[in-house]
Amino acid sequence: MLETSARLLRLLSLFQARRYWSGAELVDRLEVTSRTLRRDVDRLRHLGYPVHSSSGTSGGYQLGAGATLPPLLLDDDEAVAVAVGLRTAASGGVTGIEESSVRALAKLEQVLPSRLRRRINALHSFIVPVTNGGPTVEAAILSLIAGACRDYDGLRFGYRGRNGAPSDRQVEPHRLVNSGRRWYLVAWDAGRKDWRTFRVDRIDKPAHSGFRFAPRKLPAEDIAAYVMRGIAYEQYPHRARVVLHASVERMTDFVPSTLGTLEAIDEGRCLMHIGAYSVEMLAGYLAMFGVDFEVSEPPELVEQIHRMSARFSRAANSQTP
Repeated sequence: MLETSARLLRLLSLFQARRYWSGAELVDRLEVTSRTLRRDVDRLRHLGYPVHSSSGTSGGYQLGAGATLPPLLLDDDEAVAVAVGLRTAASGGVTGIEESSVRALAKLEQVLPSRLRRRINALHSFIVPVTNGGPTVEAAILSLIAGACRDYDGLRFGYRGRNGAPSDRQVEPHRLVNSGRRWYLVAWDAGRKDWRTFRVDRIDKPAHSGFRFAPRKLPAEDIAAYVMRGIAYEQYPHRARVVLHASVERMTDFVPSTLGTLEAIDEGRCLMHIGAYSVEMLAGYLAMFGVDFEVSEPPELVEQIHRMSARFSRAANSQTP
């Protein structure tokens, strides 16, 4: 009986690790016969787990959604990751899940072996969270938007732009992107007939619009980089492309994602896209990086650098040694 129970737990763990398994794969993993596998699947069904099966040469099994949540079977690294994530969520940027995160964490830590509790406590002893008081997002809104992305359901909502101006939007949601405490929705805007990126904390009363849509080809293969480009420089009135005479690895510490993006050219150069509210600010940023550079565009930035160079030269020559 003990051997059978252990095998059932192993089978349940496999079902939770992957959506679909062929019968041959499960027989090989569990080292049992096909007849024993069928009996074990029937035992799981008797215990209330909805295990779906298909017959034929490509037949197999998958665990469906039931009326209750089955016990999760986690390995050591997964348990540590979940515990750290729950502690972070308790004070993170998603509102409405702090209390439930604490309850879930209490249940998890109650059954954790001491060796894992020590690992988790060591991690949190040396992690200092920075709370900047920025906007938060309700968990229910994130869940609704994520479900719409998954099921290709259209959404409608009110939206506040950067200048606070309200607008009504109907969109086809495709991806949610998280950057620190910010969440962004990448969607096809039906009214603008183009891709748009929406800050989720500026979305008001999202709801299903009642229509399904066919998924479109995304505006970029790397959708996270696409969003970060918009955050970093496309939102600014003045933008520049500059070749920096330094490696990407060196410049990463000087160019945060909120300021610009970097692309490697070779071992000693990288291309930077950067934005600012004025050409003077762009020139000031370049002066602070401490490396040689070449401005690809715009020409107004080159003119501003000439003016700044002359100003610096006059200031240097006017100083008494």
